[in-house]
Amino acid sequence: MNGAAIKVRFWGVRAHIPVPGPETADFGGNTPCVEVRCGPHLLIFDSGTGIRLLGQNLGASPVDADLFYAHTQFDRICGLPFFASAFNPKNTFRIWAGHLDGDETVKGVLTQLMTDPLFPVPITIMRAQLEFHDFRAGATLAPKPGIVVRTEGFNWTRPVTGYRVEFGGKAFCYLSDVKRGVEVSADAVLTLIRGADIVAFNAARDPSMEGGHADDGWRWGAELCQSAGVGTYVITNHRQGDDDAALHRLEKDAEVARPGSVVAREGTVLAA
Repeated sequence: MNGAAIKVRFWGVRAHIPVPGPETADFGGNTPCVEVRCGPHLLIFDSGTGIRLLGQNLGASPVDADLFYAHTQFDRICGLPFFASAFNPKNTFRIWAGHLDGDETVKGVLTQLMTDPLFPVPITIMRAQLEFHDFRAGATLAPKPGIVVRTEGFNWTRPVTGYRVEFGGKAFCYLSDVKRGVEVSADAVLTLIRGADIVAFNAARDPSMEGGHADDGWRWGAELCQSAGVGTYVITNHRQGDDDAALHRLEKDAEVARPGSVVAREGTVLAA
């Protein structure tokens, strides 16, 4: 991985709620958090319970980073109050969200999360410099020199933002909770992921694994990545009912559907 332009590490790979225990020890039980390194720059996607582990790994060294939300439902934000790096006054975090409408803001959502009786201390107890940025999905962002973050909005009823990070001639895409169906245009997904080196995609399961429900997201993701000429396809955001045995079966199925596919574990590291 020496000399890689973009490095990606998964700290949390579960949807909805954490699922710790021996039956999930291999793939991990924390909710979503992905660390992306673009050269010396740190980008974070979602602050589920996995962000607590990221904070431990960052330690006491000064941090200047950008935190992007796919959306701000509970599983994506619940780890933020336990993110040690946010309490270090030496640190700066720019916090971004593109899915909120009306009077909602990302600052307001996170402030409400850390408000009694939901949480015993307010967000103002965090001593890091926190900057909050709301944008409209579809915008192109430039959080640091040389880094371009392209965004796209998906899902009409439960909005979510998809991201494409470009740096050093490489690209990483994060599309989480993108649902197949009338609410999502395949063309919009293809435009965002085309030619990307690594694509992390929602792990909604196929009908045979969900009692016949028409939700075959991971297979759809494989098809899209194949059509878009993507390098490595990563399946993440695993449902809480999928234990290690189920995800090992998924690995086999995904390898058949698109050889080289990765089923994300906590600690999975990829580089481009």
